[in-house]
Order: sequence, then C-alpha cells, then structure tokens
Amino acid sequence: MGRWRASLIISRVISATKSINNPNISPNPFPRSPISPLISEPRNYFLNFRSFSALPAPSPHYAEDLDFKIHDFNQRHVVEEESLENEEAGKIPVKAFFICTSVDLKSMQAENSGYVIPPTSRSSNYIALRFCDSPLQNGGTVERSVSCYRYMVVFQYGSAVLFNVEDHEVDFFVQAVRRHGSGLLPEMRKDDYAIKEKPLLVEDMQGGPDYIVLKNLDTDSIRIISSVLGQSIALDYFVSQVDGMVEEFAEINRGMEKTGTFTMDRKKLFQLVGKANSNLADVIIKVGLFERSEIAWRDAKYAQILDYLREEYEVTQRFGNLDFKLKFVEHNIHFLQEVLQNRKSDLLEWCIIVLLSIENVISVYEIVRGSIGHQVVLFFPQINLTNDPASLRRRGDSCTDPPPPALLVTKSDDEAADLCWA
Repeated sequence: MGRWRASLIISRVISATKSINNPNISPNPFPRSPISPLISEPRNYFLNFRSFSALPAPSPHYAEDLDFKIHDFNQRHVVEEESLENEEAGKIPVKAFFICTSVDLKSMQAENSGYVIPPTSRSSNYIALRFCDSPLQNGGTVERSVSCYRYMVVFQYGSAVLFNVEDHEVDFFVQAVRRHGSGLLPEMRKDDYAIKEKPLLVEDMQGGPDYIVLKNLDTDSIRIISSVLGQSIALDYFVSQVDGMVEEFAEINRGMEKTGTFTMDRKKLFQLVGKANSNLADVIIKVGLFERSEIAWRDAKYAQILDYLREEYEVTQRFGNLDFKLKFVEHNIHFLQEVLQNRKSDLLEWCIIVLLSIENVISVYEIVRGSIGHQVVLFFPQINLTNDPASLRRRGDSCTDPPPPALLVTKSDDEAADLCWA
C-alpha cells in the first residue's frame, strides 16, 4: 500500500516539472487576465502537495481484517482462560506423603474408629479413613458425593495419601499419622496428583498431564489410586537410600584407586550388607510392589486404572533401576568381604609363624643349655668300715685288702646335686 502511494507522488512531481519547463502549458486551469504580465514569477508547486509519511498506511479492507483477527484472538484467549479455570476448579487434589518407615495400623484404627471405611478386600497393609465435609455453611441436607468428603489412606510401610485436602489442612492429617508411626523421617517426601470426575465420559477413565479423568469416583477407585501413589513415593525413599550406599562404595573405590588399599572394619561392612538386604525386602514384601490388587482382579475398570497409573509413574522401570543398583552394591560387598577375609587369613598365618618361631627358639635354648651344663663327679662305693672279723670273713674280705678304685662318671648338674645330697 505504501509503494502505490509513493508512485502516485512521484508521478505528480514529474508532471509538475514538465509544466514549469513548458511555457505554453498554463499551470492555472483558469484563463489568464489580459492585464497580467506575460511572464509571471515561477511558483513552488511542491508547497501544494499535502504532507505524507514513509510508513505504510493500511487499507480499509486490510484494517477490517486485522481488527477481526485481533478480536478473534482475544475471544479465543478468554475462552481458553475460562476453560483452564473450569478445569482447575473441577479437579480433586491428591497429595501423597512418605512420613515414616512403619505405622501401627491397629492403634490408629482404634483412635479413628468412627472414620474407618470398611475394607472390600483381604489386604491388611492399609486403612482408609473418610472425614465429613458439609458443602453447606448454613446447614441443610444435600445428596453427598465423593468430592464432598476428605479421604486419607494410610499404609503400614509409612505412606499416607490425602484426597480433597487443602494445603492448610495437611499438617493435621500428617500429625495424626506421626502419632502412630515409628522410624520418622527428618524430612518427609511429597508428591501431588489430581482427579477429575466427568459423569458424561464415554470411557471409564482417561489420562491427562498430572491428572486422571474418571467417569465415576468411588472408594475403590480411591484405594487403587492411593496404592500406586503410596508405592511410588515409598519407592523414591528406598531409591534414595540405595543411592547413598552406591555413593559410599564409589568413594571407597576412588580411595582404592588412589592409595591401593582401603580402611573399613567388618562391622561397617556388615551394616551395609544388612541395609541393602532390608531395603530390598521392604520394597518387595512390605510395599508389595508386585502384589496384584483384589479390587483390580474383580473389576476390569479398576485394573485399567491400576495399569495406567503404574505405567504413568514408571513403577516397574524404577524398580529395575533399584535392582541394578543393589546388584552393584552386592558386587562391592562381596569384593570387600574377600579382601577382609584375606587380611584375616594373613594375620592368622603370621600368628602361627610367630608361635612356631618361639617354640623353635625354646627348643634350641634347651639343647644348648643341656650341652654346656655337665660336670665330673667322683663316685665312691659304700665301704664298710667295721673291724668285725666275723663280718669280714662272711664277706670274704680281708681287713688288709685295699679299697676298690673310685669310679669316674659324668653327671649333669641336677644329678650330681642329687648324688651329693644322697
């Protein structure tokens, strides 16, 4: 549009220049007066042009099209904002917490006996509580739905899942679990989710980003959703524990790479072995990661919800990663056990060598001491000094016979002492 207007202006300038150069062409469309001079002063025809801008001016047709597009964009933006607000307003918030490593469900059930929902399966590792929340502030009776209540599902392994609970009310429910828990965590773990109920939905459920759409939300749906969320948040805790052990063994390996040895006592190693085994046992047994839900077994729609959420939270893949890390820890434990066992065997061998050496030294000392400790002893036989001739005749000796010569024998010091003493 701007180029067309610029060409029009240039054509006017060219025509005006031609009229100035040609005197026969009168710039004035009206006839000249006879009294006017033949040659008049030249006029500046550029002053007759109206001002113009280099910016393109929109055509009326284009302007209407642009206004329509802007109006349509604004309408769509308003509709999207309203739909988002309506979508957020129709969601039921779900909050999952991992508070401790064990919960006494019997004592908690006894304390909240008026709020316990009767179980529909034989599973005993959780309890479901329902708290009333009246939708009318001024009293009255209405038909209650699931969204009119607050629900809390508590699991024995330490997870708690809250439904339709606002942020300022979370602490009340968390403290109720802490009173019956053991192995409290210094910092509990949290995860958020949402449920949207649409009675006109064709299918039983439909997935969405960070929420799930259900045709009908009932207590069994709450149990299924809470089981997956509770397992997921607990799995995060156990994965963090195993990550800590992996990092510890990585530090040991880096130290061995630098120094060629490591310093760890057997007690510390056995503690790591027990921690790894207990984590794996808790994930499989207490959390029940691979146990099939009876509710999902009875009804296909609950099985569909269960499979969707397990895939959404990648429960199987995360357990595979946990198992891989535990195998790495197990491999390092076996290696360090062998090293410590070799160290113990070497110590025992050195102890045996030292004892044998001491025994040999004692034997050599006794041999040397016995060889240099002999002495000469004169042994005289017993001589009867009696001058009785009768006794001499009975023995056949004569008083005049000389005494027998002395015997020269060698005895040890102890034997010589005994002989001298005798």
